[in-house]
Amino acid sequence: MSYEKLKLSTSTPVLSWANHELKHEETKMAKNMASLPFVFKHIALMPDVHLGKGALVGSVIATKEAIIPAAVGVDIGCGMCAIKTPFKGEQLEGKLKKIRQDIEAAIPTGFNENKDTTKNVTNWQGWRDFPDLHRGVRDLEGKAMKQLGSLGGGNHFIEVCLDTENQVWLMLHSGSRNIGNKLAQCHISTAKELAKMAGNSLPDPDLSYFVAGTPEFQAYWHDLQWAQNYARYNRDVMMARFKRIIEKHLGGGKATKPLLEVNCHHNYAEKEVHFGEDVYVTRKGAVRAQKEDYGIIPGSMGAKSYIVKGKGNLHSFCSCSHGAGRLLSRNKAKNTYTLDDLIEQTKGVECRKDNGVLDEIPSAYKPIEQVMANQSDLVEVVATLKQIVCVKG
Repeated sequence: MSYEKLKLSTSTPVLSWANHELKHEETKMAKNMASLPFVFKHIALMPDVHLGKGALVGSVIATKEAIIPAAVGVDIGCGMCAIKTPFKGEQLEGKLKKIRQDIEAAIPTGFNENKDTTKNVTNWQGWRDFPDLHRGVRDLEGKAMKQLGSLGGGNHFIEVCLDTENQVWLMLHSGSRNIGNKLAQCHISTAKELAKMAGNSLPDPDLSYFVAGTPEFQAYWHDLQWAQNYARYNRDVMMARFKRIIEKHLGGGKATKPLLEVNCHHNYAEKEVHFGEDVYVTRKGAVRAQKEDYGIIPGSMGAKSYIVKGKGNLHSFCSCSHGAGRLLSRNKAKNTYTLDDLIEQTKGVECRKDNGVLDEIPSAYKPIEQVMANQSDLVEVVATLKQIVCVKG
C-alpha cells in the first residue's frame, strides 16, 4: 500500500498510511497539527495511528524553526531493543517459567526501582550533565539512578521470542522512566505559559511550541537529547541483564556474541535533512526507517512482532509504524474483555494472566498483519518473531 492524502481543509497536507477511517476526534487532531504555520511539507500518519495528547500517536511531524514538546510526549525516548542470539528454540524446553521468574527478579517492573546501583549505571557519562537539566528535576538524580535498568509499566515489556528459523531473540520495550516524564512535563508547562503570554490562539494548548533560537528552545532541546540518551542506555542495561539470564539457562553461563542488535526510539525528535532542508523531525509513535536502518515493530502479547529494514521512503520522512496501535482504550479493554479471554488469547505464551494486565489483551490492538501490509513501501521484513515468554511492566 502507498499513502492516501486525507481530504482535509488544511494548508499543510496530511498523508496517511492507515487503511481505516480516522474517527472524529482523530481527524480534528490531524487538522490541528496540520494548521501550525511551521509544519514542513506535510504530516505523515503511520498505519497504527490513533488518538494521543496534542498530536496523534503514529504521526511524523517535520517542523522548521520550532518544536512542540507535547508532540514528543512524556515518555521521551521510549523505544525498542532486540538481539538475535545464537541459541535455538529447543534449548528452551522446560525452562520458560524459570526464565520468566529470573527476569522478574533481575529487572524491576511497574513503579519499582533497583535496590542497588551497579557500576555500569553509576559510570554512565550522562550523570555529568544532570546539574544542567531543568531545575524542576534536580532533586531526582538519586531516583533516576535507581530507575536506570528498570522497565516501567503500561505496555512496556520484556520478551523471549522465536523467529521462523527457530532462533531465539530477546526483545524489550521501555523509555526514560520517571525522569523523562518529569522533564517533559516541566517543558510542556513552560511552552503553555509562553503561548498564553504571547496570546497565541492555538487550536489545542497541547500544541504549544518553542521557537528555535530562544533560551526555552535550547533548554528543551538539551534536556530532550539527555532523556533520549538515558532511555537508550536504560534499554542497554536491561538487555545486558536479560542476556546473562538466557546465557545462564541455555549456554552454561558463557558470554555469547549477538548475531544482530537493534536499539531504536519511537517517541523522540531529531535534526534531519528532508527534501534538501534542515528540519526537526518529531516521531510520536513512529520509528526511523532510512535505507538500511533496522527497526522493531512489535505486535501485542500473543501476536507476531517484526524486525524490519527501512526503505527510505521520502514521503513518510523515512519512518514506519512503532507497533500495532491500540484499537480500544485501556478502560474500554477492561470493560469489554474478561480474564478468560486473556487466557485464551495468550495461549502458548509464558506470561502473567491476571486482571492487572487485562488492558494489554491482544484484542485491544489493531491486527499487526494488516499494519505491516499497509507499510510495505516503508520497510522490508527481516525477521518475523513470535513471543513465548512475556514479562509485562
